[in-house]
Formats: sequence, structure tokens, C-alpha cells
Amino acid sequence: MEISYVASRNVTIKDKLNNTITQFYKLFNPIEDKIYILEDCFSKALYCECHIKGSKIVSLGTIDNPLDPDNQPEYRANRDIVEDSNAFLQMKDDAVKKRSFSNIVAEYNDTFNIEKPLKIIGGQHRFIAILEALKKGIDQLHEVKVYFLLNTDQRLDVQLISNTNIVVSPDLLDRMMETVKGPELRQWCQNIGLLNEGEDFADRKQKGGRITVRAARTFILNYYEGKEIKSDTFSKKKTVPIIAKTGGVDDDWEELKKKKSTMWQDKDLAEAGRQFSILIKKQYDYYTRENGKLANGDFADKALNYAILAAWAYLSGVLQNNRTRLQRHYNLADQKKCDPLNAKVLAKVRHKTDPENYRGLGSRTDVKERGRLAELFYFQAEKGEGITKALAEAAIARYYAKQAMLEAQEAEKKV
Repeated sequence: MEISYVASRNVTIKDKLNNTITQFYKLFNPIEDKIYILEDCFSKALYCECHIKGSKIVSLGTIDNPLDPDNQPEYRANRDIVEDSNAFLQMKDDAVKKRSFSNIVAEYNDTFNIEKPLKIIGGQHRFIAILEALKKGIDQLHEVKVYFLLNTDQRLDVQLISNTNIVVSPDLLDRMMETVKGPELRQWCQNIGLLNEGEDFADRKQKGGRITVRAARTFILNYYEGKEIKSDTFSKKKTVPIIAKTGGVDDDWEELKKKKSTMWQDKDLAEAGRQFSILIKKQYDYYTRENGKLANGDFADKALNYAILAAWAYLSGVLQNNRTRLQRHYNLADQKKCDPLNAKVLAKVRHKTDPENYRGLGSRTDVKERGRLAELFYFQAEKGEGITKALAEAAIARYYAKQAMLEAQEAEKKV
């Protein structure tokens, strides 16, 4: 076996790399007699491309990989396997028919899980297809791009570029990026009940599923946005909750973390989060209370609609200086007459300007919807008697009245 370096810079870790590649070659026995080591000039990551038998990939490889094995080894970078995908079913069928796959991306790393040194970064569905074909005696050669001696930033970069070849959820990209930044957001969600202990964020938003990174960021962003407005000036201010960006860097979130560096110790924020986790559970439980069967998935997950989540968190911030109304806001989860958010009623509430296909308050996430819901939660905190049809209709009327007032004020400034 010969090693040839085709890198754009001098390889300063050549001795260590030589030893690593030699170990890799002995274990996996690729068909190439000469291993070319290339460099990704963007990330400076070093890799080779070679062909390996499926039996070696499966016996010495794993798709159960942490993004940050040193500091967060229990949390995974890969997306979940989509078992019922037509493309995946076709892939498994092709593997049995002796298909040789390419575009499998892996890291050779024997510093953790040493029995499985080939960490599959991109191509976990191919890995499963190869595994199932092996059970039927099919052992083909497959092309693998193998990275060596990656640091955490390079590992994230490889994860991201590997997943651009598939239809990957922006929520998975958010989770990967947040994992690299540190465990604080995840730990905060676990501590307040938005995630269970040891649980990670969802890799895509789905009914009855775990919350996403986007949902957690949205909650915290709106809590602090709301705190900037005093409850007694709410009716005179523009009050539109926001939704965190997804699938890339969210500048608002990054700026907030710098500005509120101690937010993970903020007891009032934590209490707001705990109260919202109770609301989520009460809402879901109401629609599964009969024989444990889900009566209506849309209604059960109503609290996790991004507009509702954002508006509820926003009002939690607004009402921090009015503890009486704040408690009424939190007590919404304790309404006994109906589901806490009264989803059946909200589904029937609409404004004359709404389109025909509008499915009621809390069914959308646009600016108008968020503004209306902010008014709804503010008005409910005034009364503390839960959400009713009359209250929801009055909240919508308040929203439009406030919009008209703010537009009039802007017009007056131009005179």
C-alpha cells in the first residue's frame, strides 16, 4: 500500500496521518493499492476515496454517531432513518440486486466506539440497505469517501455538505449547529420539561413529536422581546411575536445569546418554560384521555403551532411586571371546562377579511396570526377565565383596532 498526498498545503500531521491510514488500510482492505490523500481547501479536512466491501463497512462501521464525541457523546448528528420512504425501499431492493453504491461519507476514528471505527456521516440509508443485502449473501464493493483526524468544526462541515445530497429537514441542520455551539439550549429544555431527560431535539417537526431547536429558540426570543414592553403600554405598542429562522444561522438568536449571556440561569424564563411545557401536556392529554387514543392530532398539538408558541412566550415576557395577570396567563393550562386552548372554538373563529380556506385562529403562522394571538393571550390574562368564542372574537377586533391606531400615528408623523 502506497500513500500519496495530493493536498494544496504541507501536511503538518503527516506522521500521525500515515499511522492512521495504515491502520485503516489493514482493517478495511480497500481494492486500491495506492491511497490518495486529498484536502478540502475550504475546511482543511483530509480525506481519501476508495472502494470497500459491504461486509467490512457493516462489521466495522456505525451510523450511531455523535457530532461532538468529547463533550456531548450521547447526542447524535444523523437524521432518523425514514423507513417508509419510497426511495429507501427502492434502495434496499437495488442492494439485493447487487447495486454498488457511492456517495457514502464516513470518518475513520478509533478514539471512541473502537469496535466500529468507521463512522458513517452521510449515507445511513445506504448503510442499512447494504446491511440487509448482506443478510441475503450479497457482498458488493462500495465507494466510500473517508475523512481522517477531523476536529469538531470540520465534522459539522462534513455533516452539512453530506446532507445537501438529500432532502434534509432544516430542523436537523438547526440541531446540528446548536450541538456544535454547546449543550445549553438542550439542557435548558430538559430541565424545564420541554424535553425529557437525555432526549434530543427532533430532526423534523411532526405531530406528537419532540420540540425542535427552532421552537425552543422561538420561545426564548419572544420571552425577551415581550419583556421590552410593559404590560400597561401593550395596547399602544406594536406587538408582533417573531419566529426563529431555520436551516442556517439565526442572527437574532446569536445576538440574544451574547446580550443575555446569563439567560440559562434566569429563573423567570425557566418558570415560563415550565408553565408552557405543562400547557403542551395538558392540551395533548385532553385529546388522548379516552382509551389513550388520539382524538384529533391538530388540536392535541395546538400549543406547538409556532404562532401560538411565539405569542404565549411573548406574553409571558410582557406580563413579568404584572404578577396577577401573569398568573392568570399561566393558569390557562388549568382550565377544566375544555381543552386549555379551546381548539374547537378557535377553529371556528375568523375575521371577515380571512380567505375561505382559513381554518381558524392558531392554524397559521404569519405576522397577522401572531399579532392576533398576542392580543388573545393578553385579553385572557385580563379576565383569567379561559378562552371563549367571545374572547377570541374581541381579541381579533382589538388587533385590527390597534393596527388602525398605529397606522394613524404613522400618518400623523408625516404631516
